[in-house]
Amino acid sequence: QVRLMESGGGLVQAGGSLRLSCAASGIIYRVRDLAWYRQAPGEQRELVASLTMDGRTNYADSVKGRFAISKDNVENTLYLQMNSLEPEDTGVYYCNVNLVGGNYWGQGTQVTVSS
Repeated sequence: QVRLMESGGGLVQAGGSLRLSCAASGIIYRVRDLAWYRQAPGEQRELVASLTMDGRTNYADSVKGRFAISKDNVENTLYLQMNSLEPEDTGVYYCNVNLVGGNYWGQGTQVTVSS
């Protein structure tokens, strides 16, 4: 069983930065892709950034140029560097690990950007 633990969320002023981390435990194999999603209260969850095992990345138009997804295989951790944060970035951020054998989610970490 794969377990994911997010951290790094918090309250930040507009224009500031945050780095989210998602530590994974358990046996991870046959990975399709890794991703970060976010969800504002009352809104549906949306894909923010994804990363394939060959290094290909994809970003939502709203975060292009500001966010960067990366991973550390030694620490088994997925990261989301968020710069130039805006109030519209506020929401609960979830990491996702999509495997051939299943799809796993973290519990989420709150990100609040004040104006």
